[in-house]
Amino acid sequence: MSQHKHTQAPAFWEKRGLKALLLWPISLIFDWLVNLRKALYDLGIVKSNSIPVPLVIVGNIRVGGTGKTPTVLAIAKALHQHGFKPGLISRGYKSNSSNLKLTPEEVTPESLPSEHGDEPCYMAQELAHQKTPVMVHSNRGDAAKALLIKYPETNVIISDDGLQHYKLKRWPAREGGRDIELVIRDDRGEGNQWLMPAGPLRENSHRPRDFTLNIGSGESIANKAAKAVPPYFQDAPNFVLSVKTDQLYQLTAPSRRMALNDITQLLNPDEVIERQILAAAGMGNPKKFFDLLRSNGLKFEEMALPDHFDFSTNPFKENTAKVILITEKDAVKCKQLNEYKDDERIWILPITVDLPNDFVAQMVEILKRPKP
Repeated sequence: MSQHKHTQAPAFWEKRGLKALLLWPISLIFDWLVNLRKALYDLGIVKSNSIPVPLVIVGNIRVGGTGKTPTVLAIAKALHQHGFKPGLISRGYKSNSSNLKLTPEEVTPESLPSEHGDEPCYMAQELAHQKTPVMVHSNRGDAAKALLIKYPETNVIISDDGLQHYKLKRWPAREGGRDIELVIRDDRGEGNQWLMPAGPLRENSHRPRDFTLNIGSGESIANKAAKAVPPYFQDAPNFVLSVKTDQLYQLTAPSRRMALNDITQLLNPDEVIERQILAAAGMGNPKKFFDLLRSNGLKFEEMALPDHFDFSTNPFKENTAKVILITEKDAVKCKQLNEYKDDERIWILPITVDLPNDFVAQMVEILKRPKP
C-alpha cells in the first residue's frame, strides 16, 4: 500500500455529529463575516469593478474538488463552437507568481505549473487549438482587464472559480443581466449543510445562482437523471452532467494510446491485478477519480495525494506497480520534471464532462443579451 494518506474532507463534515456541533459556533461567526463582506460590496463601501463583456463564473459552494476545471473547459469549447471568442481567468492557485506579482500574467501551453498553477497550465494546453487566452492573478478583475487589453476580440470571460470574488462585479442573468453564475455540485452534495469549519461550505448552500450543474459518475448520474433534481434557488435551471473518459496515453510517449480496459495487457497474468496497478490523484476529492476507474471495472491500489501536489518529490519512486494511472492535471506537472520523463509506467486518463444541449442553448441566449 502507498505511504500517502488518503486526503479527503473530514468525515464529520457529512453529518451533524459531536465534532461538527462543537465547531458550529465558529461557523456562525464565519457566516456572519461572509455576509458582512458581501454587504460591503453590495453597498459600494468596498469597490468592485465590472468588465465590458459578459462574464461566466464557474464555482462551487463546497470546499474542494467538485469538478470545476473540466466544466470550464467544456464551456470554453462549447462557446467557441457557437462563434464566441472566450478568454479564461484564474487565481492560479498554488503558483509562485500570481499572488506575489503586481501585474496579471498570461499562461501559455509552455508555461510552468510552478509559476502559474497546475489548472491554468492544463487549461491553456487543452484550449491551445482554439487559441483561447488564459490570464492569472489573485485579483480576477485585473486579470480580466489585462486579458481584454491584449486580446480585444474576446467577447466573453470565463472565470475558473470566483463565486466569492466580489471585486469582479457582475449583473447575474437571474436579475436580467448577461453574466452567469454557475454552481458545480458533485456526489457529496453539501454534507451537513454547515459552513466551515463545522461543515464543508464556503457560504450558504441556498445562495443565488443562475444554474446548478451536478457532476457525478456511474450509478450516481443515472440515479440523478432518473429523478428530477430540484433547483437550489427559486426556479434556477438544474442540470446533470455526465463524466466521460477517453483513451489512456503514455506520459513518455503521448502518441501511444490504449483503451482503459486494455490496460491489463501490460500486466503479469500470474500476479494479483490490483497490486500491479496504482491510481494516483492530487486533487480536492481524489475519491472521485478512484470511483470513476472502479465504475469501469478496474482493480487497483490508491494513492491520494494532497490537492495541487507539485510532484517535486516523486511519490512513485519506491512503488513497484507496473502501471500508474494519473489525471491530466497531475500530468501537466510530471511532464515538466525530468524524474518522470523515463517512467514508462505512467499513463494519463483524459476526463471530460458532457454539457446538456438545453444548458448550452440557454447560456448562449443569455450571453447574446445586449449590453445594459
